[in-house]
Amino acid sequence: MIMAIIKKGKVFGEDVPAPVVSEGSILIKVVNSCISAGTEMMGVHTSGKLLIKRAMEQPDNVRKVFNMVKAEGARSTYKKIKNKIEDGQPTGYSLSGVVVGVGKGVKANYQIGDKVAATGSGIANHAEYVDVPENLVLKMPDGLDFIEASTVALGSIAMQGVRRADLNLGEFAVVFGAGVLGLLCVQILRVSGIRVAAIDFDEKRLRTARETGAEICINPSKEDSVQKITNWSNGFGADAVIFAAATQDSKPLSQSFQMCRKKGRVALLGVVGMEMKREDMYLKEMDFLMSTSYGPGRYDKNYEAKGLDYPYAYVRWTENRMMGEYLRLINEGLIKLDLLISGIYSIEKVTEAFESFNVSENKPLMVFLTYDKSAEGELQADKPDKKVILNNHKQKKDLIHIALIGCGNFANGMHLLNIDKMSDKYQLHAVMDRTGHKAKAVGHRYKAVYVTTEYEEILNDGDVDLVMITTRHDSHADLSLKALNAGKNVFVEKPLAVNREQLEEIKSFFDDLENPPVLMVGFNRRFSRYALEIKRHTDKRVNPLFIHYRMNAGYVPLDHWVHENGGRIIGEGCHIIDLMSYLTGCRINSISHEEMTPKTGYFSSEDNKSIILKYEDGSLATVEYFANGNKSFSKEYMEVHFDGKTIVMDDYKSLRGFGVKINEISTRVSQKGHLEELERLYDTLAGKDPNWPIEFWDIIQTTEASLSFQK
Repeated sequence: MIMAIIKKGKVFGEDVPAPVVSEGSILIKVVNSCISAGTEMMGVHTSGKLLIKRAMEQPDNVRKVFNMVKAEGARSTYKKIKNKIEDGQPTGYSLSGVVVGVGKGVKANYQIGDKVAATGSGIANHAEYVDVPENLVLKMPDGLDFIEASTVALGSIAMQGVRRADLNLGEFAVVFGAGVLGLLCVQILRVSGIRVAAIDFDEKRLRTARETGAEICINPSKEDSVQKITNWSNGFGADAVIFAAATQDSKPLSQSFQMCRKKGRVALLGVVGMEMKREDMYLKEMDFLMSTSYGPGRYDKNYEAKGLDYPYAYVRWTENRMMGEYLRLINEGLIKLDLLISGIYSIEKVTEAFESFNVSENKPLMVFLTYDKSAEGELQADKPDKKVILNNHKQKKDLIHIALIGCGNFANGMHLLNIDKMSDKYQLHAVMDRTGHKAKAVGHRYKAVYVTTEYEEILNDGDVDLVMITTRHDSHADLSLKALNAGKNVFVEKPLAVNREQLEEIKSFFDDLENPPVLMVGFNRRFSRYALEIKRHTDKRVNPLFIHYRMNAGYVPLDHWVHENGGRIIGEGCHIIDLMSYLTGCRINSISHEEMTPKTGYFSSEDNKSIILKYEDGSLATVEYFANGNKSFSKEYMEVHFDGKTIVMDDYKSLRGFGVKINEISTRVSQKGHLEELERLYDTLAGKDPNWPIEFWDIIQTTEASLSFQK
């Protein structure tokens, strides 16, 4: 399918795999999508700027880059940033189409063939097919045109701005900026019985504002807008100003305050310079309000991604209900869009469509994209292509051919770089991700044969030797089992499972199998140079080990996904449990723990624990995993004591021995064994070592120990 991608100051149509329908979502064949002249064009212009200019405009990102350089080194950081820029990014967030798939768990009654409108930045993209969570999708009223319905996001944004202004019948409102959002605000206000004035520097847009309901129209370059609004409102000033323009100048905001009555309101819908004068607000006791996109539900993952609705009685106008009301107003002819439509382009001409906004005069208001085979019958019968061939080069038979599942930050920033370094051992054969653009970008960069959004393509491919799973934690067990049942060797990032039921299924698979596929879990720390050097000495011990390990895990907001599906101990603390078992070489005899009891709701007891592991040989390991430390303090630290000797490892950057002569390693950045684990896995897969990198009992022991902390 074709998807619009922003790259280096332009928008291109790229062929990417179509999405599959996911749980809680609706798969839509797009008929029309609406281009946002404001938000989207801002993204296009930003992508065309030099890195140094972008850095000057976004100092927060500069700090992130410096921190990344400190942690990972300049070369790795440069490569990540370069790749992100070259990959580009999808764009679009407002569309209409036909339902071609309904995901498991969708609560509303959607049927194949339903006409729908959808929103969502980074979700409802300009693409032939999109997979959109339920709360961001709405059935179109009977008789509504697809073009008109595709403006649903813009209409909802305008409606939220009007609601924030909190105006009543007969009051005076000023809409500052007669772009698309401003003109929609004008019409919504008029429908609500509000008297409306429009302000803009563009005479053509002012004429459109008058035709769509503005009582008076003002060009600030030709007349005193504050004085005219004061006179129009009988000398009192407007009840509210909805600021819908985009400018870096602070003067228009000052004028907005000045033209309001005492105790009036200014609702910011657009973008403006934020240098505010106290005297503009103080004497009138003004209210300054922000309008957040589509309204209640926006930026709430529980609402948008997980489909949890707000109670109707307590949140009357949610994001979805706002969408529905906007579509009703269009369908009943109370909002008219004919004067706002400036152009319609096919998706194949997406570059031309976006470039139409770059003219200096008569800038278009609304531009739409239309997609092939838009007749309803064809839409329902159409089958999207979920696989895109990139290369037809011959496979090298002496290499291990990898299918990567999941193109997240860790896969991009770690595993793919290491696979590329080991081109004499591994070859990236296929890439699968639920987002076709991500799969295509990674596949193109590392010369994969094909990319796909369909897991079955990978499982049915006889050329795949190893399935590498780097998806969200809750999917690991299911994806691993499917690959193992297909006879594929599996490398799965930790954790292997997030609950006991998943683990039991994996254990059952290996029961009584003589020559099972290899299962490797990404417990990388045991393969690091530091761990290998420590074990070289601890294996010669006479008495048990006493180990102390500290992980300064760092604070992560409690609504972040890492706290879900078992939490951080199962998701990350498992690394340390595995390392303790590796160094002792024994089975765990007992596990106990204590957790912090926070006094406030900021910290959680779940990622602030002290863990004690007792091993069969008498060794004792204590693990402190905490999130309430300072992020400038080193993340990981270990002391190993035995037979009057001590070895200290600090953050996988230095190793020192006390009373024992060791190879005192020192590296500038942390080296935690990610490259070495793949080297060791290759030896097994290539037949050089008959043993698995981590024995099956050891994988299961670490997973069971991690799951013991689950409540």
